[in-house]
Amino acid sequence: MDLRKLKTLIDLVSDSNVSELEITEAEGKVRIVKGGGAMVQGYQMPAVPMAAPVAAAPVAAAPVAPAPVAAPPAVTGHTVKSPMVGTFYRSASPGAKAFVELGSVVKEGDTLCIIEAMKILNEIEADKAGTVTQILGENGQAVEYGQPLFVIE
Repeated sequence: MDLRKLKTLIDLVSDSNVSELEITEAEGKVRIVKGGGAMVQGYQMPAVPMAAPVAAAPVAAAPVAPAPVAAPPAVTGHTVKSPMVGTFYRSASPGAKAFVELGSVVKEGDTLCIIEAMKILNEIEADKAGTVTQILGENGQAVEYGQPLFVIE
């Protein structure tokens, strides 16, 4: 389908009371759906039989040595993991000071961060006393259940 024709169809749907339009032609199928303010369009090419691949003369390739795989650094110390899926925050509010920094000494029960899940702010507390040696979460980042957040030694 011609790009100009497609644009014209989108403009027509946009300016009319039509909420959905689907057109099938020899070149393919187009479906335009008008949402709240966004337009979604799809285009499907017709199935065309493909020619069988032609065998080429074999080319000798130079052997490639596999690249060495770097092992992830071994984590020493106690890892505090996320008890839930949510959004990781290092402080109580955007302008506030972070609960802990690298090198902070924490006691068992001290708040390390907040994880927001379903509009509820959950304080994540240290389950071991020690020094925070690594902060593995990024502020505002989505975290998974069991994802390491902090390392305490």
